Amino acid sequence: MAITKYMGTETEFGIAVIGRPDFNPVLASSLVVNAYASDGRNRARWDYEDEDPLRDARGYTQPGAHEPAPEDDIGLANSILTNGARFYVDHAHPEYSSPEVSNPLDAVVWDKAGERILEVAARKAAPLVPGHEDGNPGRILITKNNTDGKGAAYGMHENYIVDRATPFGEIVRQLTPFFITRQSMVGAGRVGTEFPSAEVDYQVSQRADFFEVEVGLETTLKRPIINTRDEPHADPDRFRRLHVIIGDANMSEVCTYLKLGSTALVLSMVEDGFLPAAPTVANPVKTLHRVSHDLTCARPIELRDGRRVRPTELQWHYLEWAQKWVETRDAPDWAPALLRTWERILTTLEDDPMSLDGVVDWVTKYRIMQRYVERDGLSWDDGKLKLIDIQYHDVRRDKGLYNRLVATGRCETLVAEDEVRAAVTTPPEDTRAWFRGRCLEKFRDAVTAAGWDSMIFDVGGETLQRVPMMDPGRGTRAMTGALIDGADTARQLLDQLQG
Repeated sequence: MAITKYMGTETEFGIAVIGRPDFNPVLASSLVVNAYASDGRNRARWDYEDEDPLRDARGYTQPGAHEPAPEDDIGLANSILTNGARFYVDHAHPEYSSPEVSNPLDAVVWDKAGERILEVAARKAAPLVPGHEDGNPGRILITKNNTDGKGAAYGMHENYIVDRATPFGEIVRQLTPFFITRQSMVGAGRVGTEFPSAEVDYQVSQRADFFEVEVGLETTLKRPIINTRDEPHADPDRFRRLHVIIGDANMSEVCTYLKLGSTALVLSMVEDGFLPAAPTVANPVKTLHRVSHDLTCARPIELRDGRRVRPTELQWHYLEWAQKWVETRDAPDWAPALLRTWERILTTLEDDPMSLDGVVDWVTKYRIMQRYVERDGLSWDDGKLKLIDIQYHDVRRDKGLYNRLVATGRCETLVAEDEVRAAVTTPPEDTRAWFRGRCLEKFRDAVTAAGWDSMIFDVGGETLQRVPMMDPGRGTRAMTGALIDGADTARQLLDQLQG
């Protein structure tokens, strides 16, 4: 039986210091992260002990390293937040890694909380930009997107807990065609392309052009459709963490919800051995690019058996099997609502993709630009459109184009702003993130380090004490809330846990 699909997001945000194009992005990112955490209290360090980014799910450890040294080793900012998230500098970008959640709607809530955190952090960091004291105020622009339009890309990653017993090869076979065609439903859209030879005014996905191989370990070079990093952040004998690097960073709540929920259901069906043989795409990487370049979502793609099908046909394949799975298996209670959204988006894509304006990011942004093109006679390589592309993803609620559309009721939303504001400081109640976040809130001075799967306390003894958290479903409010509330000190809490 498929295990609970605990999930989460990692978002590298775009960053720029307005009026200072030469300002070091690593320094700017560090200012942002440090400013948010500048409350004068002790800050726990990140625990890297069990992390190995070169361990490959195919059964070996890659030699060499393209990944940067741990941030603490090179002096970059790194914070663990009371909502259970990690907020740090990665690849010259501020990155927000959400806490683990148990369902896609919660994923939306804590993903949106990351946007609010970055909005506040940028505002607090602006006075710290060198030169501000000389009457040259800095303004730090934070965007939740994936490319600066100048050839640089940065990631939005998804994480899902998978049963270790599931063959990784089957995950690759089933998810490759799913990911290639998923972008039509949840792409964030962008002007232009990374291929000078391609004539693409606008495309579905921000990330697609940057992918070069089918399967691999890298995340910044030779990006693969299926990433093989094997860091479970949990009991390695029971769990695998599927690290998905191919998705776009979405402003749309519907897209985030559908992106994570549909993927979780496909993974559950893979674990159950429920799906038939996967439809194999003839040339996965080139097809990924072609699907992104097709705004009609109807141009056929070629399968290895010679058939030609529309991208939506492959999504219907997965959706129809998911409907059967939900009807016949012990599916999560959130699944029926997710299936209805999946079906609605697919049906509309086939009828008229442009009618998803206000629902799907790539369509909403395209329609904004299209109106400018028609009204002002702009060409699609006009700098004004590139500016709109960036402004759509501005996290400021009063300035970002997407957020202004939400304020006027032009975009469909799923969660209330009160829920998002609460999630800025409060962890999810039904995962181990509850224990992590509440301990940091109540016993921060005693927490010396924390990671996804453990916390390290200094309670005055001869040695530090590590509390393992090897199961994402343990450490919930129901399991630990009363213990934390009843303990006046971290030592009392550890004594109760050991008892």
